[in-house]
Amino acid sequence: MLQIGTKAPSFEGVDQNGETHNLSQYQDSWILLYFYPRDSTPGCTEEACQLRDNFSDFEEINAVVIGVSPDSVQSHSRFATRHELPFTLISDPDKKIIADYGADGDVKRISYLIDPDGKIAKTYPSVKPSQHAQEVLEDLTKLQVQYSV
Repeated sequence: MLQIGTKAPSFEGVDQNGETHNLSQYQDSWILLYFYPRDSTPGCTEEACQLRDNFSDFEEINAVVIGVSPDSVQSHSRFATRHELPFTLISDPDKKIIADYGADGDVKRISYLIDPDGKIAKTYPSVKPSQHAQEVLEDLTKLQVQYSV
């Protein structure tokens, strides 16, 4: 896992709609960057649907949700459509982003909160799909207060 306070590695990838995303375009926003092994598996689907169900709460606090897995753009498109996912899913078939963020090997289910300055604000080395969205929202609320002081 990357260390809290370090600069988040730059990334660039294509999402489920064929659009390119990179870290710098989210400057001034909080980012939940979450890594998951595979589209449409039980744990990954549960995690994505929990994030979907809480997505308006993320938007209210100026937080962006980005999922990353090695699945193809087409797989992400089917997954996002099937489950009505309103957030970005980046395809990382060569696992470069995954490796840069320490989620490599058998792709680990880990997450990072990245602050508006592009630094790692919180790490989640062990994610429980059913609880992750709520856990992140609680942490974001606390971190945003500390960040603004």
